Amino acid sequence: MVERFFSVRQVELLNHSHYDPIMLLSGPPSCGKTSLLFQFAFNSAVGSSHEVVFICNRRKLESKPPYLSQGIDPSSDTFQRIQMKYVEEDEGIKNYFAAFHLHETIPAAVVIDDFGDFFEERSCQEKYNNPRGRDLAMVRTLALCHNAIAHANKTGPCKLLLSDTHHGDSPRLLFIYKRWIPAIFTIKGDGLGSFVLKSNSSSVTGSSVRMRTAKYSIALQHLTLEGITEESEHRTNIDQSGDLDVCSSEGHVAEIRSAESVVCHRSCFVWRTLGRL
Repeated sequence: MVERFFSVRQVELLNHSHYDPIMLLSGPPSCGKTSLLFQFAFNSAVGSSHEVVFICNRRKLESKPPYLSQGIDPSSDTFQRIQMKYVEEDEGIKNYFAAFHLHETIPAAVVIDDFGDFFEERSCQEKYNNPRGRDLAMVRTLALCHNAIAHANKTGPCKLLLSDTHHGDSPRLLFIYKRWIPAIFTIKGDGLGSFVLKSNSSSVTGSSVRMRTAKYSIALQHLTLEGITEESEHRTNIDQSGDLDVCSSEGHVAEIRSAESVVCHRSCFVWRTLGRL
């Protein structure tokens, strides 16, 4: 849920064991991604006795440090359990996760800032002798990360959060990320100086699907949560015969989301039965 990226003083965080083990945060330049990642790292450290590892490029972090949420004490002992690991290229990430199983204590979370920036296009093309060398390098690294986190979660909870920058409506390499990352959070500007954070996943309660969206801003050198909204959609299920159940709200049309369920959206069209799948 979007709450995990903001101060525990502002929102009541859910039990971190319910989170997806691997997540991506993607947004445009200068939208506060590093600040959101650092708040996530802080929350993870608060909720666990284990350390949190924050992987990033040192020069980038020092030139543009993250902002803390209001109410977070910069001298808090919690920051002592956030271990900064500085790397210059993708080899540093691969070396870290290749030895992940050798760690005496598995971290509560690993955070990688600007994941895509560690893969320099020309060097990846030369290394793999392939014009799509960067894509190949990212796939191999994501596979290694995925296997390491899956292995770690056999003994205890360990999360991996990556961030990447996109310049359009969605991440350019979304087709690669979706293969390895179940939870993707995207950020868009609202045109008024604030940003909107939303997830590609949702929670289901009874016959409705709930999706939360967070609105935040970076002001006065602080990360400020302006509010969280929740939208609900009606859900209809497929019965055992394969027919779609009629929506309980007249005038709604269903959109198939999976083999087990459909989501009903408001529409001006009269409901009609869709028949067998």
